[in-house]
Amino acid sequence: MLLDLLQVGEPILREKARALSYEEIASGRIKQLIHSMRETLHAAPGVGLAAPQVGERIQLAIIEDLAEYMKEVPQEDLALRERRPVPFHVIINPCITSLGNENVEFFEGCLSLAGFMAVVPRAREVTIECLDEHSNKRTIHASGWYARILQHEIDHLNGTLYIDRMQSRTFASLENHKRYWSKCRRHDP
Repeated sequence: MLLDLLQVGEPILREKARALSYEEIASGRIKQLIHSMRETLHAAPGVGLAAPQVGERIQLAIIEDLAEYMKEVPQEDLALRERRPVPFHVIINPCITSLGNENVEFFEGCLSLAGFMAVVPRAREVTIECLDEHSNKRTIHASGWYARILQHEIDHLNGTLYIDRMQSRTFASLENHKRYWSKCRRHDP
């Protein structure tokens, strides 16, 4: 079942989500939510989706960056962003335990700010601790685009949107991004 993607302005997108208990994680309701979120992510399409974006104020997000999303992206852009396919996985009650010292800046979009992008500085490397959909503890070390996706989704769980971190002079519609910014390797305003 496809879920409605909430758009900026909805109060839940600015609230800190609550942690899930082990009992909740094991419930059929959470399993169904994960399934529906994955269908919604594919339909959008996107690479990550946090529960608050579909109206659930809980610490749960899904991530999947499919190889097919990269077919039209020039190899040098993929290399610059350190973007590689990321298999589907669930992060529950995530906590960032380490951010690398190097920040990188790239355009980012969001399913809850449909039709817009902006340059957002993010740590190039990140380590998080979380639970998976089976309540197993996981430690994830990520770099490049995958690290960016994790930070973006964890921000959602804390009521933060990329527009809170963006370089405001780079905020653009998708149409104008394609027209004026897409060929730039550097994104100085």
